[in-house]
Amino acid sequence: MRSSFEVEHCGQCLTQPPLWRKLYCVGDYTLPLSSYVQQLKFSQQLHQADLLARLLADRVALDVDAITYVPMHWRRQLWRGFNQSEWLARPLAKQLNIPCISMFQRTRATRTQLGMDRNDRQNNLRNAFRLKAASDYASIAIVDDVVTTGSTVQQLCKLLLADGVQNVDIYCVCRTPEPINRR
Repeated sequence: MRSSFEVEHCGQCLTQPPLWRKLYCVGDYTLPLSSYVQQLKFSQQLHQADLLARLLADRVALDVDAITYVPMHWRRQLWRGFNQSEWLARPLAKQLNIPCISMFQRTRATRTQLGMDRNDRQNNLRNAFRLKAASDYASIAIVDDVVTTGSTVQQLCKLLLADGVQNVDIYCVCRTPEPINRR
């Protein structure tokens, strides 16, 4: 696991800076973290959410007014039975003593992003979200379980920033490590 709590910018982020201020994560999407996330998402081991939220709480620099989370389309949530990002966000907000607010709605079902590259993910998510109501907060953190290319949280950042939110941070359990270029 990483010893630092703030993820430095990758090469892609340096050439095309993301809309968020900072991205905090527990570590890369590798064992053992990846197995905890998979157990939460696919085996309904909901107790993993509390453990992962505690690990995440130790990593973030609390300089936001509220926490929100990545929404699921109602059909996928009905099929899975819960939204893993919400299950991470609620205990995290409680530990940090700040409000957790459902701010987004997924307006259409999208294909699963597994195996998609950055461009396909961005196209898949275009116009897939909306804000439920105007935000009264200057600084908000979006919680997600795994950040791969950042396409999902980038779309949500656009909505918050267009609504007048000044700063958006991303809190995630894992990020997918960049592939190593072999020459």
